[in-house]
Amino acid sequence: MAKGITREQIVAAALELLNEHGMDALTVRALASRLDVKAPALYWHVRNKQELLDEMATFVMRRVTDALAAIPPGGDWRDAVAAYARVLRSEYLLHRDGARIFSGTRLADPAIVKAKEPWLERLTATGFSLAEADDTLDLVTAFVVGFVIEEQERCRPTGDYPARYSLAGRDAWLGEGAELVKAAGHLRDDGDPRFERQLGVLLDGLAARLP
Repeated sequence: MAKGITREQIVAAALELLNEHGMDALTVRALASRLDVKAPALYWHVRNKQELLDEMATFVMRRVTDALAAIPPGGDWRDAVAAYARVLRSEYLLHRDGARIFSGTRLADPAIVKAKEPWLERLTATGFSLAEADDTLDLVTAFVVGFVIEEQERCRPTGDYPARYSLAGRDAWLGEGAELVKAAGHLRDDGDPRFERQLGVLLDGLAARLP
């Protein structure tokens, strides 16, 4: 029975489980139940939960790579890196806790890692050092991961605490003073506008490193 299960089936079932119940409910036992097998059957393909997360992150990054390959070439480095950030965010948002599964994972497909080569070539040709080019991709990835984790958390049903993110409730909790903190909270815009603005700030900072 173990050999009859494919790694692709395991990853697909894990993503379904993630979408239905979230990251905390994603266990080997729950996944085995979803696939109607005993837990040891899964260890033919994934040795532990971390390796499962590695496979799930690889699946997502494979889709990112495919989506970027479909974008016509052209434009400058900034347009390309912005496109990468938008595709990465879009793919994470397809899954509940999508960004959380990526954090701390190790990609399991060498082809996905090698897909970084033309990006480094393009960035170094623009004028970045190799270290700066690598930092550029790492910083943008980290920004998207962090942004989407927060974004998805705020979109999560609040259950017994429906006023969890209420600005009026926050203002009352803060009490007197902190007027700038309160005002900044009311200026907050979530979703695309905030993402694009903060991405622009990040890209401006990276551009400033060019000679």
